[in-house]
Amino acid sequence: MDAAVQGPEFTPPPEGGLLRSLAFAVLAHLLLLLALSVSVQWKREDTPITVEAEIWSPTVQEAAPKPVEAPPPPPPPVVEKPVEKPVVQPPVPPAPPPPNEAEIALEREKARAAEEKAKQEEEERQRRLAAERKRQEDLARQEKLKQEQAKQEQLKQEQAKAKAAEDRKREEQAKAKAAEDRKREEQAKVRRQKQDEERLAKLHEENLRRMQGLAGATGLPSATGTATRSAGPSDSYAGRIRARVKPNIVFTDDVAGNPTTVVEVRLAPDGTIIGKRVTKASGVRSWDDAVIRALDRTEVLPRDVDGRVHTPMELVFRPRD
Repeated sequence: MDAAVQGPEFTPPPEGGLLRSLAFAVLAHLLLLLALSVSVQWKREDTPITVEAEIWSPTVQEAAPKPVEAPPPPPPPVVEKPVEKPVVQPPVPPAPPPPNEAEIALEREKARAAEEKAKQEEEERQRRLAAERKRQEDLARQEKLKQEQAKQEQLKQEQAKAKAAEDRKREEQAKAKAAEDRKREEQAKVRRQKQDEERLAKLHEENLRRMQGLAGATGLPSATGTATRSAGPSDSYAGRIRARVKPNIVFTDDVAGNPTTVVEVRLAPDGTIIGKRVTKASGVRSWDDAVIRALDRTEVLPRDVDGRVHTPMELVFRPRD
């Protein structure tokens, strides 16, 4: 591509007639050279070279007279010709100048600009079509996503309903189990009370028989005191209390040593625990709490062999006893 094509788009085109001017200049120089040549040749023919020479002869001779030239004939009479009016020829329109390189470059630039514009319009049309296809695809994708979300939401609702029904079922089962556990505990409590009553009745009968057999004695055959009966608990009472409370202790922690917890317990006349407090902590809070919870589950402590209830009492508990 020439310089005119490579220039900016809005640069004015160069002026035409460069080749024509060069042709005129060359023609003028040729005419000038031709005129000089003709002038030099004309001077060479019209101006002869004159050479003079003298010839000496030993004999004297007279020279011949110069020849007399005849007068020239008169010129013929001039006949005036009638003046003819010149025929005016219409001017010949000048031939259109051949297109120069600038015009060719301009035409090429225009063609290229038109082609580029058509290409841009086609690309713009393709972009619009692609954008429209993409918009339709996005709409279809959004619609599909909405349907999927609706299905997921419906599935979640169904799962939530099923889970709620399952939870209600488990809750009802747990309530039924708790009621059954309470019923079993009440039955066990009734059985324990009945056993305690039977044991107390048996102890009462044994005491009556012993009292009748002693005939006025106030103590056992091995007794050495002076009171009518021993004020403290019997030797087996501590073991009976331990046997009653120990199954209710739930403690799974691993502790170092064998910490000791001392609890003061107050009982009702029937052995029901009405008060308790830790008088000496073991230093392991979880063990102390396990002992208090075990006493809460026990509720009632057994009576002594003579039917008495000793209150208040201090109970000692150790994990490894």
